[in-house]
Amino acid sequence: MILNIRVDHKIADINTMENSTATLEDLIQDLSKKYEVQESISLNTCNRAEYYLVLNELKDVDMDWNGYESNFIIEKDEKALKHLLKLASGLESMIIGEDQILGQIKDAKKAGLKDGSCGTVLDCVFNKAIHVGQSVRHKTNINRGFVSIGSAAVELAESIHGDLKCKKVLVVGAGKMGTLVAKALVEKHLKAIVVSNRTYDRAVKLAKELGGYAIHFDRFMEAMSDADVIISATGAPHPILTYDKVKKAVPPHRRNSLVMVDIANPRDIEDRVMELGVKVFNIDDLRGIANKNKKLREKEALQAEKIVEEELDLLLNSLKHFKIEPVLRDIRKKMEIVRTKETQKALKKLGDLQGKEHVVDNLTRSVVDKILYDMILNLKKAAEEEDESLIETCKLLFSVE
Repeated sequence: MILNIRVDHKIADINTMENSTATLEDLIQDLSKKYEVQESISLNTCNRAEYYLVLNELKDVDMDWNGYESNFIIEKDEKALKHLLKLASGLESMIIGEDQILGQIKDAKKAGLKDGSCGTVLDCVFNKAIHVGQSVRHKTNINRGFVSIGSAAVELAESIHGDLKCKKVLVVGAGKMGTLVAKALVEKHLKAIVVSNRTYDRAVKLAKELGGYAIHFDRFMEAMSDADVIISATGAPHPILTYDKVKKAVPPHRRNSLVMVDIANPRDIEDRVMELGVKVFNIDDLRGIANKNKKLREKEALQAEKIVEEELDLLLNSLKHFKIEPVLRDIRKKMEIVRTKETQKALKKLGDLQGKEHVVDNLTRSVVDKILYDMILNLKKAAEEEDESLIETCKLLFSVE
């Protein structure tokens, strides 16, 4: 059984997301103790936390969620797989069509392979998801233009300030999300882009690409004093822009005109900062822009859905083939033993073939392949149609387990 457990922007606001992450970890630990978890991959972004698990099918009947299902979306098998394919296609994102999720799925699979938690089933599933995500973006215009949390954050700032031309923007965090923000800002002909990051070299590199300048992380408070917009996207586990820090850094006369956008999870900006008169926004506030984006991409989304449905059928069949792979492997192994033995007999009787022994070897290999060809096709078809009797008959005929 393939299981997907998730909490995302569809069922939770940013505050709930932050609180649910630890609970999700507890649930996964609980499942691992009670059931045979054979494979797992985790996926975490600014507005979702997910796990994909492969469990022993026999355990499905007595699965006990202990009330967890009220906090998370829990789907299995076909529904779980369809969600992943839609996710890779950008259909499940807050900003429909965004490209970042595809890279995040690739990274999640890579991490799973590295730590040994991703096995043959999830490797196959995630490879298909990546393929589908690429195919959707190639065959539709779902990702045309600026479609990312970063560009939405910039659009939000524009909705407050109007034209950002001649404005000074401070970007705190030069990771993937901070980079998306900064690149969206380049189009706005700003007065200045200032980048601050814990790793100073990374900030310098990004600032150079954007025509801005970098400052050391321990000095970003200085840059806040005359900034018009501050967009924060770090990976810090706790708020870095607290009430006290902002109060100290931003002069009173500038607070009402300052826009701060927090696209980090957990959040970078403390809730109390709003008490200073600063306009503070977070991921939840991007939903309006996300809905507008969704309407613009409805036609492309319909095309993407069709591709997902077609590819889902292919994936389900591929997974059914996994079930008979051990049978096919054992049959091939038996046939190879017979082929090799009989080939050796024939070669001894034929005597010196003057280096042409490979002709006989290739002949016997070809005969075996041709004999097995239709049988393998029919076995795969039986697996797709879940024809257990035919599969068992084949096992009996070839004496394999």
